[in-house]
Amino acid sequence: MKIDPLSILLNKDFILNKKFYFISGNELSFIQHIKTVIIEKFQNNEEITLININTINDFIDEPGLFENKKIYLVENSKEVEAKSLNKLQNNDGVFIFVQENSPKIKRVKKIFEVDKHSYLIDCYDLDKNSKIKILNEFLRLFKINIDQDIYWFLIEKLDNKYVFLENSLNKIFKLDQKEITLSNIKKLLTIDESGKEKIFFNLLKKNKEIVGVYREKILTPSDVNDFYYYCKFLCYLIIDCKDVDEYRKKIPVYLFREKNFLIDIYKRYNSKKKKLLLNLLFSTERMLRKESDLSLVSGLRFLLNLKKITIF
Repeated sequence: MKIDPLSILLNKDFILNKKFYFISGNELSFIQHIKTVIIEKFQNNEEITLININTINDFIDEPGLFENKKIYLVENSKEVEAKSLNKLQNNDGVFIFVQENSPKIKRVKKIFEVDKHSYLIDCYDLDKNSKIKILNEFLRLFKINIDQDIYWFLIEKLDNKYVFLENSLNKIFKLDQKEITLSNIKKLLTIDESGKEKIFFNLLKKNKEIVGVYREKILTPSDVNDFYYYCKFLCYLIIDCKDVDEYRKKIPVYLFREKNFLIDIYKRYNSKKKKLLLNLLFSTERMLRKESDLSLVSGLRFLLNLKKITIF
């Protein structure tokens, strides 16, 4: 069964009652976010154990008394057939497949789409209607009313990638009601080119220099969030692009002075390092949400780990 990923994100009462979840599309940050949300929804209801396997043929059923519910994270879907899914019906575990769109998985996606025990969840850049749904839900949750000019400005200017859009809305709606003006929102959605975000471009310097610049620029939890989400934007440019030519075209115009540096960074990444980068982004974001008092330390740890992955 095919469902809209926003059904999972925006409906707090959405019930995860399927055996198989196949998360795909071409927006990698959205794909990973949906995977995290699904896992967290299961965790909110019961104790779970996460198990990574390469394909479902690597699955081993090991029943036991008083064990946590098992969620199997399946890296590759190439061996999926309708009959192989049927064989797993009596197992108590849940299977989550995550795979970016490609011609090779069209057949597999069709299997999950028609299977009554499955959810097929395609994640793409947000369109206007999706942004409207998300903004309306945020307004409802925060119990805030905004002027029409602000509303439609947000629909037009908010990022098409879900995680960036969500971060922008969280920053905006944490303002006092009287501070939610068109002028203030424009400032929040504008990148400060001369400030803390530029720490990223010290990535290849010695650790002592990186730590010095970080401590000079990052003074508050708000600084950490701004710095992290700017780095996250640059990291996803690396993750999303398949080759140097595509990456070069997607570098924002305002970064023309850093273009050669960014291309050098991109060339250091292969598919394995991109996966490590994804894991770093999501572990850091989870830490920032849970441990706001330690965000300054978490931001610096993120920066040094980012350097480690890049130069490894």
